[in-house]
Amino acid sequence: MSLKWIGEYEVLETIGIGTVGTIYKAVKTGATQPVAIKLLLPSVSENELIYRRFEREIEILERLNHPNIVRYYGSGKWENQLYYVMELVEGASLREVLNRKGRIRWQETVEIGWQVCSALQHAHNHGIIHRDLKPANLFLSKDGRVKLGDFGTALDTAAVNLTEMGLTVGTYYYMAPEQIRAERRISGQTDLYSLGCVLYEMLTGQPPFRGENSAQIFDQHLNIPPFPIRQHSPSCPETLERVVMQMLEKNPDNRPFNARSAQGALAEALVEWDEHELEKMEAQHASAVELPEQDQPILKKLLLSTHHEITSEDISWGKLSLLAIVLIAIISLVTWLAD
Repeated sequence: MSLKWIGEYEVLETIGIGTVGTIYKAVKTGATQPVAIKLLLPSVSENELIYRRFEREIEILERLNHPNIVRYYGSGKWENQLYYVMELVEGASLREVLNRKGRIRWQETVEIGWQVCSALQHAHNHGIIHRDLKPANLFLSKDGRVKLGDFGTALDTAAVNLTEMGLTVGTYYYMAPEQIRAERRISGQTDLYSLGCVLYEMLTGQPPFRGENSAQIFDQHLNIPPFPIRQHSPSCPETLERVVMQMLEKNPDNRPFNARSAQGALAEALVEWDEHELEKMEAQHASAVELPEQDQPILKKLLLSTHHEITSEDISWGKLSLLAIVLIAIISLVTWLAD
């Protein structure tokens, strides 16, 4: 039997199912704006450690309020299952965009990186290390914003007794060397390494390290430098390549000092290309109001082009099918008349 209500929220559809929770699209009674609800699975609700970590995720989200982080609206309990309500980002995940396009232009990569750095700096200022930054956790909204989500494995540096320092968490394509070694020294530079992996993939169409299994990929993260980006993407400016390669340094001390400094370095690469584009990007980031169409940042154009490709392809197949039916009818008619 499908779930219809969670407290005062009417469930509209299931968005996704994870290892500890299910995410639903829902709308509050009397409201019109849909939201997303993450509900702890009943099978793990009795697990004290998972239950406490879910509570800690809620506590982390309560402390974060930033335009580039999925907004938190509140939490509660439904039939002994914890849940929290968050912003529903209606657009596409970066994973979906990359699956569709393979890789994206370096200008779009800069803008995504610039916005993610802003989100990371806010989180780091509040003592939160994301620890699982990857394309699937970055969402592109219809107004051209990037939203960082899923803080389920985030490290709260003020509560290390629960989110254990020295615990190996993350996704192996995007894990920093210190995460792989389960070191106690996890910092903002750890997230910057993961962001470097994401930017590398956006520019080249593949993560910096690949292998047949996690052990091979871990070995490369620990010991092998990535191939230069410009070997895969000659159009990438040298300035941008240097920034991304610095993020991918094995030693955290050799990475950018913090997310803000990485953001500044990314902005420099964009300024060299088009200072007006940077101004549009900053204006959209600072404003809650949608800009006029001519001033829309390149990221919104990326999302629109992705949806356009899907729509155009669907229309093309429909036209082809209709054309085939018409041709068959004509051939049948000609054959009948000939007889």
